[in-house]
Amino acid sequence: MIQQQIQSLAEQVKARSMSEGSHDWWHVWRVWQMAKRIAEAEQADLYLVELAALCHDLEDWKYPHDPVIEPLLTELRVAPPTIRQVLDICQRVSFKGAGVPDEMPTLEGQVVQDADRLDAMGAIGIARAFAYGGSKHRPLYDPAEPPELHASFEAYRNKSGSSLAHFYEKLFLLKDRMHTPTARKIARERHRYMEAFVKRFLLEWEGKDEIHAGEG
Repeated sequence: MIQQQIQSLAEQVKARSMSEGSHDWWHVWRVWQMAKRIAEAEQADLYLVELAALCHDLEDWKYPHDPVIEPLLTELRVAPPTIRQVLDICQRVSFKGAGVPDEMPTLEGQVVQDADRLDAMGAIGIARAFAYGGSKHRPLYDPAEPPELHASFEAYRNKSGSSLAHFYEKLFLLKDRMHTPTARKIARERHRYMEAFVKRFLLEWEGKDEIHAGEG
């Protein structure tokens, strides 16, 4: 029964997913898989984690639409108390600004939030940052634009900076905002990869990348 619910939910979410590459079905799928990995390591309630991971972007504030999570889970005969837990996790999961504290009281919510944030890091995170920036017609980088550590959700929601600024405003902050030991270990390597990428990006932007002897 449980696995049938999960599979039916996955099919429904896939059918509703956006085509925009940073928040498409494959983003949801990666978060779902990572959330299962973390849940098993941290001994979290796997059923609740899977439901919340699959639903986590259905009502994302970046893509406004009518509420869909509750009616969808009700149709799949998920118990009302579990639906309330999923809704609470999904309402809390998104990053809301550097100065906005994380308020995720349950282990299951922390697992899903960690999985979602890991997908914003590393090679995939870099690709997603520029995919999203491109969909919003944002520049790759603007040297005259200093990054802003937003003090409120309102300020973060209304930002319109470059894709590279997003690394300083969010992505570089995620390593220290992981909840679980499992996610913290994964985040460290992904963070190092992003740091190396941005360093290289800025060298190339300035035309200062090295030419090694014997090449060219």
